[in-house]
Amino acid sequence: MELLGNEWTVEPAGGTTGEAYIAWAGEQKLFLKRNSSPFLAVLSAEGIVPKLLWTKRLENGDVITAQRWVQGRELRSSDMNRPDVAGLLSKIHASSELLDMFKRIGNEPLTPSIIIENLRRQLVEAGASYSLFQEAIHYLLAEYPEMSSTHMVVCHCDINHNNWMINSDNELYLIDWDGATVADPAFDLGLLLYEYIPAEEWELWLRHYGLPLTSNLKKRMHWYVISHALDHALYYKRKEKKYEAASWTDYLRQLLYGRI
Repeated sequence: MELLGNEWTVEPAGGTTGEAYIAWAGEQKLFLKRNSSPFLAVLSAEGIVPKLLWTKRLENGDVITAQRWVQGRELRSSDMNRPDVAGLLSKIHASSELLDMFKRIGNEPLTPSIIIENLRRQLVEAGASYSLFQEAIHYLLAEYPEMSSTHMVVCHCDINHNNWMINSDNELYLIDWDGATVADPAFDLGLLLYEYIPAEEWELWLRHYGLPLTSNLKKRMHWYVISHALDHALYYKRKEKKYEAASWTDYLRQLLYGRI
């Protein structure tokens, strides 16, 4: 990457997009990304991601961002019950600065009606007449009246444990914001709790987050987890990835028939 100079070594950092790099020169080390989230500066200022050092626009219009390299590790699945995970997610959901930034760039909230509309379209595109998928749509429509949320927040939408990083000073970060959007906080909460936290520990986890475990929150989380599972099952069916499609379909079945 020419903008750094010849003394720098740059290598791909891995990941699915191929847009992230690690650069180093002597003791200096940077995390570089091409065309990262436009609100990275706000995330950095709030301590949600590693510190943003600079942003440069290339002649072709691409934007390169450089962040401080974090010496640490990704969280493990077993780490997701940490109180600071709940605390950081609560901080993100409560951030008016993040929400304002999203509104300024024209981000439309991901409402339940938009989710249902998208899923119906995917159902047609995938040519999926499978009754389980139809049952999922019927469930989402039947429970739609219960989906009123008092407020919408910036949701990360991919709270996989691999996106949480902790450094040697025990500072926690949530990275990879490319899929974030404005939505009901129950979207993030449902994905995290269903994936990582036993149901009997939800109340304690949410206490660290700052919310009581009400019946309405339970319904909303369940609704979003089902919509998420259906979205993934249809996506992999459309891509003809049989193993992934079968795995998500089985998870959807468990969700609908009350075994989760």
